[in-house]
This record gives sequence, structure tokens and C-alpha cells, in this order.
Amino acid sequence: MRKNTTLILITAFLAIAALLAACATPQPTAAPTAEPTTAPTLPPTAEPTQAPTAPPTAEPTPEPTAEPTEEPLPAISLVDGLGREITLEAPAQRIVSLAPSNTEILFAIGAGQQMVARDSFSDFPADALELADIGGGFDELDTETILSLDPDLVLAADITAPEQIQALEDLGLTVYALPNPITLNDMYENLRTVALLTGREAEAEALIAELQARVAAVEEKLAGIEDRPLVFYELDGTDPNAPWTSGPGTFIDTLITLAGGENVGAVLDGPWGQLSIEELLTQNPDIILLGDAMWAGITAEDVAARPGWDALAAVQNAAVYPFDDNLVSRPGPRLVDGLEALAQLLHPEVFGE
Repeated sequence: MRKNTTLILITAFLAIAALLAACATPQPTAAPTAEPTTAPTLPPTAEPTQAPTAPPTAEPTPEPTAEPTEEPLPAISLVDGLGREITLEAPAQRIVSLAPSNTEILFAIGAGQQMVARDSFSDFPADALELADIGGGFDELDTETILSLDPDLVLAADITAPEQIQALEDLGLTVYALPNPITLNDMYENLRTVALLTGREAEAEALIAELQARVAAVEEKLAGIEDRPLVFYELDGTDPNAPWTSGPGTFIDTLITLAGGENVGAVLDGPWGQLSIEELLTQNPDIILLGDAMWAGITAEDVAARPGWDALAAVQNAAVYPFDDNLVSRPGPRLVDGLEALAQLLHPEVFGE
């Protein structure tokens, strides 16, 4: 009986315990830990827009101004060697030269390309020979060719016959006559005049500076000389008893003096003349220069063979020399070449043989 009672009590205890357990609140369990995930991305927002700006204001339109116009160059107005006032509206671009000296000046200052024709005797520089030959000198000018070339300037010289100048002007052409220079300074002024007529002032000034420096170099070397040889310059010995020479007031006379000599022809009354053989024997030159060697082919041997000339000191001392007359008879920039050549002949002890 006791045994059954114990069993009943145990069974009841277990039932009550189970009932209590069923009524208890269950404890929450921890959720399993997941892999870390990226934070949720917010939907993209639009780029911030700039604050609205006012429409651009148009730049004020400047008042239309007239295009700057170049001032017309003033006309060129100069008095020529005949005392006439000659006017050009602009520097000449189509030039006819009537003298070799003019041609040499034009080329020397850079205006050779502005030439369209030259006289028959213009043979320097070589480029001049490519230009149209319109005659001149002692011959008639080819006015038909001159007119066909439509020159805006005809450049004459002291050797141009007045009637030729008049004939050209009667045809409506502009003719400027360069004066005949007596000194180197006069020649420089002629360079400046031609430069004004052709628009080549800068080139002319550069050339003049160079020429003046060369002249100064000759003068410096001759500054201390004491001996001044007597020089006879022969222009034309066709008549050996009365040859032509150059007198005072000529470039030949001037250059002989500058080169350290004395001119036999200085006794003449005018710039050109003939000297008798008697006058030559009286003066008895130390040096004879043959300006006619180039055009007439006269040689020292020819001079020695002339009657009476063998008595002259120059012939006896073999001091008879051919000379390029173009260097002293054409009043252009090559006169300085002539001065240098004369100085070397007259004073080899200073300039060397």
C-alpha cells in the first residue's frame, strides 16, 4: 500500500512539473550572425545645378570708324642744274639715264632696278648693258623708244645737249638735269639728289659714308708727304704737238691734287684745252697718265716715239702709265676709285707698288 502511495505521489509531481513547464514564457534565442553587408546605397541624387545666370549682356557695339588712311607722300620738288624747278608726284620708278655718270649713280644707290633705258655710253656696271639703248652723246636720241617705255623721269647731265632736253620736254616728259660737280662734296650732293628723286635716301647716305671714309684714309696716308710730282694727264694725243688735257675746275685736276700731285694742265684758262709740246718741255712732267689708252689704245711706247717727247723726264724714267679715264671723267661714286688709283701711282712709297 505504501509502495503505491509513493508511486502515485511521484507521478503527480511529474505531471505538475510538466504543466508548469508548459506555462512558462520561452526565452528568445540569438539570431545567427550574417556576413556584413554593404550599407544600402541611397538613390543617386542629381548633380547640383548652377544657379541660373542672367543671359550675357552684348558688348556695346563701337561706333564705326573710318579706316585710317595713309597720308599721301609730299611731292618731290627740286631745282635742277639748269635752274628749273622739277616736280615729281612720287619717287621715280621708270627712269631713263642720258649719261654714264647718272647710270653709275643710279646703280650705286640701289635704283638700277628702277631704270628702263640708258644712253649708248653707259657701260658700267655690266647690268646696265641689259637695258634698252636709246642713243645719246653726240648722236640723236631714240625718242620713239623712250616714249614707248613710258618713263616718269629722264635723268640728264651737264653733257646732255640743251636741245635734246628741250625736245624731250616738248614730248611731255619730265627731265631733270644734274649739275656738273666740281668737288667731291658736290658729287655727294648729286648722290643725295638722285636718291630723293628715286626714294633711295638711306642707301645713298650709307654709300656717302663709305666713300668719305675711303677718301679720309687716302688723305691720312698722304698727310706727311713733301714731294708732289708734276703730272700730265693726256685726254687725247691725236695731235702729239698739241695734246688735249684737263685744266682747273675739273675732277681730274681736283683728284690729282688730292692724290698728292700737281697738274700740268692747271696753266690752262679753262677746264679743257691743248698744250703745246713747248709748254710740256718747259714744265717737264714727272709722270704722264694716258687717259686715251682705253679708247684710243695709246701706249707708253707710242709716247716715247713722238718727236721731242723723249726729252721729257717722265719718258726717260719710264713713268708713263695707261689710266682708266672713266674713273676720273665720270662724276659719280667711282671718282673715289680714281683717287685711290692716282694716289698709288703718284706715291708708291706710301701705298706700295
